[in-house]
Amino acid sequence: MITRQRLAAGVCVLFAALTAGIAFPVAAVAGEPTGGTAPQVDLVLDVSGSMRTADIDGGTRMAAAKQAFNEVLDATPEEVQLGIRTLGANYPGDNQKTGCKDTAQLYPVSTLDRTEAKTQVATLSPTGWTPIGPALLKAADDFTDSASSKRIVLISDGEDTCAPLDPCEVAREIAAKGIGLTIDTLGLVPNTKMRQQLSCIAEATGGTYTSVEHSEELTDKVNQLVDRAADPVVTPVATEGAGQCADAPALKSGLFTDREEFGQQRWYRVDVEPGQELRASVSVAADRAVNPSYGVLLRAVTVHGREIVRGEASGNGRTDVISTGLRYPKADSDEDDPAAETVCLQVTHSFSAAAGVKTTPGMPLELTVDVVDAPSSSSDVASFGLGRGWWLLGLLVLVGFLAGLVWGWVSRWRVAVWRTN
Repeated sequence: MITRQRLAAGVCVLFAALTAGIAFPVAAVAGEPTGGTAPQVDLVLDVSGSMRTADIDGGTRMAAAKQAFNEVLDATPEEVQLGIRTLGANYPGDNQKTGCKDTAQLYPVSTLDRTEAKTQVATLSPTGWTPIGPALLKAADDFTDSASSKRIVLISDGEDTCAPLDPCEVAREIAAKGIGLTIDTLGLVPNTKMRQQLSCIAEATGGTYTSVEHSEELTDKVNQLVDRAADPVVTPVATEGAGQCADAPALKSGLFTDREEFGQQRWYRVDVEPGQELRASVSVAADRAVNPSYGVLLRAVTVHGREIVRGEASGNGRTDVISTGLRYPKADSDEDDPAAETVCLQVTHSFSAAAGVKTTPGMPLELTVDVVDAPSSSSDVASFGLGRGWWLLGLLVLVGFLAGLVWGWVSRWRVAVWRTN
């Protein structure tokens, strides 16, 4: 019995290890990196009066921000040009019109002089209003046109106080200019309204939003975003999936973005030639409050509706993004001029909105499609994702069967001997 249990456990582990290969396909290089000079980052810091609040690891929010900035300045890669802009740092009065103009470039976006930048940060003191919208407008002009990538990292502890200039609308205007500027936002000890506003700003430009409640989290996240600016930039292509395969857009290898509403399906089409392999993956991000327990399903289907292969994943609320993938190799053909097969990709997610949360626009999804030369034996890889592991699995099953027969014969022989004695 123990032998059988161990053998069964080994088979299960092998099966899980082999099938896991299809859940995370190798990511495709879906475009050419954006050319240009050094990547540029503009750190935009809220220095409004509320930054005096002492609720981050026993110190003030301003102290946590200064500590994070000093550590980030030390760790900034040499190839990254960095600048610092403030909002609410200079005007202490009550005039809103004046307070909403209070944004200044503390350190220009350029090759970093760490000593000078730290000196400027040390002079900051929480002062005035929170003009996020005006600061973003000014920050968008802090970059040079030749930068290989442009990224704003906005750090704030409250929502904008300069309505009607909506910072979310400002971010959309910046995105519409097509200058390739990404805005990432970090909320210090956020409330619901601030979280919604900062999430909207990031979402409008393809950036990320992160809630921060500890100084170490702030340092790590800013460092991560600055390092990310040095990576080659691949711009996703916006597309719009259809409600059925017949109307779906035809996609080539690339990185694509779309939105999918709750309870909706999105369809896309990809042509796969004989001797090629389709590799696809999808990620769906929770950009608003959603109920826990959700999943995402990616299916490859023929034009006649027959499922070829699928990838699926589930989550329980511990992460904001859920991803899955699949692989489909098409066997070579003996025909002189074989036709390509149209494969329909269906994306479905089971996110559900929390009470009072808007359901539109849909959830952002990112789809990677790559069509490459297939492995030497496509049938191996197509076998439920087990690839060439089938022979080993078959061998283990055969050994288990033979071991069971031997164990049964030995057991019967021992019983017979016992009865005889």
